[in-house]
Amino acid sequence: MSATAGRVVVVGIGADGFAGLSETIRSTVLAADAVLGGARQLALLPDAPGQERHPWPSPLRAGLPALLAELTGRTVVALASGDPLLSGVGATLIDLLGADAVTVLPAVSSVSLARARLGWPAETTAVVRAGDVHAVLRELAPGRRVLVLSADETTPALLAVLLVERGYGASAMSVLGDLGGDDETRWDGTAATYPTFEGPAPRLNIVALELAGPLATGWVPGLPDQAFEHDGQLTKRDLRAAALARLTPVPGQLLWDVGAGAGSVGIEWLRAHPSCRAIAVEGNPERAQRITRNAANLGVPALQVVTGHAPTALTDLPAPDAVFIGGGLTTPGTLDACLQALKPGGRLVAHGVTLQTEAVLAQAYTEHGGELTRIHVEHAAPLGTFTGWTPARAVTQWAFTVPGARP
Repeated sequence: MSATAGRVVVVGIGADGFAGLSETIRSTVLAADAVLGGARQLALLPDAPGQERHPWPSPLRAGLPALLAELTGRTVVALASGDPLLSGVGATLIDLLGADAVTVLPAVSSVSLARARLGWPAETTAVVRAGDVHAVLRELAPGRRVLVLSADETTPALLAVLLVERGYGASAMSVLGDLGGDDETRWDGTAATYPTFEGPAPRLNIVALELAGPLATGWVPGLPDQAFEHDGQLTKRDLRAAALARLTPVPGQLLWDVGAGAGSVGIEWLRAHPSCRAIAVEGNPERAQRITRNAANLGVPALQVVTGHAPTALTDLPAPDAVFIGGGLTTPGTLDACLQALKPGGRLVAHGVTLQTEAVLAQAYTEHGGELTRIHVEHAAPLGTFTGWTPARAVTQWAFTVPGARP
């Protein structure tokens, strides 16, 4: 295969380097007008007179369009590690250029090699990319197998510390370095015994975990309220579960959590599936910082937090598939802005506890229809020497789906 003008050929390289590629793929790389890649990958290539070589821009996604524009009309090869479509640059290039403009030639991925070394079937193994090691916290459950794609040589130690802090120090832990190469290494032990005193792991490594620890959280909406750091501005457990049931988290879709408070609805949306996306909008800077901490502590550090008040803060956000409004309903324009932003088939859920917010929701129900519900929750609590019911404030919930098929 040869690189074609107007296309980008993405070549996966394993730990065995350039020499491990087939003769045809080596010829494709050396015949290209320009080669893109990481510094380590570019250093693996032999000289090719007249060929341009460009390291990836930083930040990658923001800098790629300009670099690709410079190379218009030339044959371009991009180098990637292993399978370029496994949390790799291949997916980024397809997003930018379209699938018709990108050819992917994968190598065996580090995930496949790790599973082969461990004897773990794909259907029993979760895969986490550790740009932030807190992402592994979403997977915490006794007996769960997880492969963590390390950011660099420091990831195993950071993971070990985090697991010990969460009561998962007994988890079996294997650090597999330079998989598929001549210098392949393996360390086996537990998170509690990870040998930080021996120095860092190989820079190219993947961490395998068989988790052992307490069952703290699941993926069904309705985490305990104490799982969140908050100042009282929190959508409580039963109401949160009711809201998420109507918001209907769907893989790949985007939620706006408006007036986010502690960020609980956006966080639980993200926990529903690894590909879910969410933006929390909160006007109080202290609460916005708290949302970021909650997201990391509950395994979804990718939650985007926007500090600002609706509707102004919503102006430049990408269109959502679902919106939850937990605060700010009485601010003129907020509800209308959210409704107008939703795609066909989009879902909106709003909560109100005051007469003023109830009036807004009643008017919305009159104009648009949907589902209007009052939710009363009571909890058993001591009453003298007996036990009685303590009611929380009633919450009015309006749920609405925009007409039209879901995208």
